[in-house]
Amino acid sequence: MTDKVYLQNLRKPNKEHPLKVLVSACLTGIMCGYDGTANGKYPSVLKLLNRENLKLITFCPEEFSFGSPREMCDIHGGTGADVLDGNAKLLSASGEDWTEGIINASEKMLQVAQENEVELCIMMDISAACGSQVIYDGNRFDENPKYQIGMGVCAEQLTRNGFKVISQRDYASLEILYSKLDANHQLDKDAKDHHEIDWYRAYFQFD
Repeated sequence: MTDKVYLQNLRKPNKEHPLKVLVSACLTGIMCGYDGTANGKYPSVLKLLNRENLKLITFCPEEFSFGSPREMCDIHGGTGADVLDGNAKLLSASGEDWTEGIINASEKMLQVAQENEVELCIMMDISAACGSQVIYDGNRFDENPKYQIGMGVCAEQLTRNGFKVISQRDYASLEILYSKLDANHQLDKDAKDHHEIDWYRAYFQFD
């Protein structure tokens, strides 16, 4: 089932039974980024704050295992799926092996999702933990950093266990979510999800 179809099939929440959404904590403004900030502002997610018919559950897997501030980290030798399968590693920018820590964080994030019975996850794309469509292929600080299609470790863990994960850049999907939360919301028909934008299609040679 595609993300859009999944979102279209979500129930219409109300104050008594809010929609439960797990979200990367930094996307809501929590200062848990690698440098102790929130990694900037993300209007697509901030629009979800303070809604009576939505319950946001925030979690930062990297802060859980490595604290904040911390080094940046990326997956080497594959994707989040390969890390979980023991075929790739998560390394810090200085080369420390953080694989065990990120797997522990993914298991904790899964526990949070299950305990809260979340119905959707919105996570920070490109992150080695939370990326849902695109992540770096090795160290992002290389002279010519490369991207790859794939999920981060925590997004992969959640997906394997039946949770739907989208990113803060999936604007078309988020438009559907906004309409579920607000009957008066006018859909932006020009909005695109991350895999539909020109950069993605050109970089990964889909055109």
